[in-house]
Amino acid sequence: MFALRPLLPATFALALGACDDSPRFTQAEPGEALSGGSATVKKLDRNAFSLPSANLSSVRRLDFSVGNSFFRNPWVIAPSTTTARDGLGPLFNTNACQNCHIKDGRGHPPTPGAVNAVSMLVRLSIPDDPAFARLIERTGVLPEPVYGGQLQDMAIPGVRPEGKVRVDYDERLISFKDGTQVSLRKPTLNITELGYGPLHPHTQFSARIAPPMIGLGLLEAIPEAVILAQADPHDRDGNGIAGRANQVWDDALQKTVMGRFGWKAGQPNLNQQNAHAFSGDMGLTTRLKPADDCTPAQTDCLNAPNGGSPAGEPEVSDNILRQVLFYSRNLGVPARRDVENPLVLAGKNLFYQAGCQQCHSPVFTTRADAAEPELANQIIRPYSDLLLHDMGEGLADQRSEFQASGRDWRTAPLWGIGLTEAVSGHSQFLHDGRARNLLEAVLWHGGEAQAAQQHVLGFNASQRDALLAFLNSL
Repeated sequence: MFALRPLLPATFALALGACDDSPRFTQAEPGEALSGGSATVKKLDRNAFSLPSANLSSVRRLDFSVGNSFFRNPWVIAPSTTTARDGLGPLFNTNACQNCHIKDGRGHPPTPGAVNAVSMLVRLSIPDDPAFARLIERTGVLPEPVYGGQLQDMAIPGVRPEGKVRVDYDERLISFKDGTQVSLRKPTLNITELGYGPLHPHTQFSARIAPPMIGLGLLEAIPEAVILAQADPHDRDGNGIAGRANQVWDDALQKTVMGRFGWKAGQPNLNQQNAHAFSGDMGLTTRLKPADDCTPAQTDCLNAPNGGSPAGEPEVSDNILRQVLFYSRNLGVPARRDVENPLVLAGKNLFYQAGCQQCHSPVFTTRADAAEPELANQIIRPYSDLLLHDMGEGLADQRSEFQASGRDWRTAPLWGIGLTEAVSGHSQFLHDGRARNLLEAVLWHGGEAQAAQQHVLGFNASQRDALLAFLNSL
């Protein structure tokens, strides 16, 4: 399928060190530039994450555009003459999906002096209590009793916002073997202006920036058995990698299933991910989440007007939810760039030498019975195994979610990562946006990725440039 040779071209014959059995790529693999198979899009500008799958027909692109309108345009407060888009709040974080997923890309932490966090959420919970086992089975966490499972920093008139979010940073230096130093920033969350009294004394917080929207339908179409086959929860092969699947509640099926979406793989499918986002982020009800996101202590929230129909229809109709689902399934993955560039190939070798591919699995083939025919039987390259891994104390949020511990995170897909700045206007990475560039993101890896991080710390300047060239080509 691809060339494996003992040496790189002389110009890039880098001292790779360990792992003598790692491949030596001297040319691109067949089809490697098509990260999303035939759904791959090739317009690589600031709109690269907002395009429909390349293999969508013109008729199906009309459905994509309808879903896009509901994803992009703002929702309004009820009651309103705009009945298809009313019901915002009472508590919310934003009034449109696009405000968090900027141009369908990656969110970012609040800037100094920002009034609202917008594209970064703060999840809340308290330590598990056996008395609430049934609730925890369905929600994955025990929500904070007054503020619920997510802090909402905006509200409609007459309702108090829950609080304000500020992020401060402490810097620490980390050194490469050649003496080069890099400063890493560790965030500290500050919650102020609490609208409903003090938080529970043992409240657990987790900051989450909005992830990119590309390729989600393709990830949903990876066979579950293939994902589970890569899991090794007891590290039986002794390589230090113990990936495992999260087990989460499916609202529609009313049972526990495998999770694959969200920073801790806390959602089983895109439809539920969308419904929970409508509820938590914008305070909009759906048939899957029929109640407003208000706790018993928030009486002004409970008494606020509802945007659903008098007959009890939710604020987001089944048809709108279906259109948004179609849109989110069919956002195309951008093509890779420079796959034959010798520096990129050298960086790919280094990626494998460090062992990064053990979690960032390069290639899958999607199911023949995918939810959308355009997504079926596609050879895709997401660079993720969709499994949970212990990422060490440095990245830990100390907040469990279903089977994920406070140190566990789902392997983030890397496809499209090199276009982040072009699309989203920034280069902030990881679950809370602490990394200001890709090198910082790599250096934050710990736990099961500690060996890979230490390997990278042995790279010289040329090797670092090559690794980054490869990552930026994805």
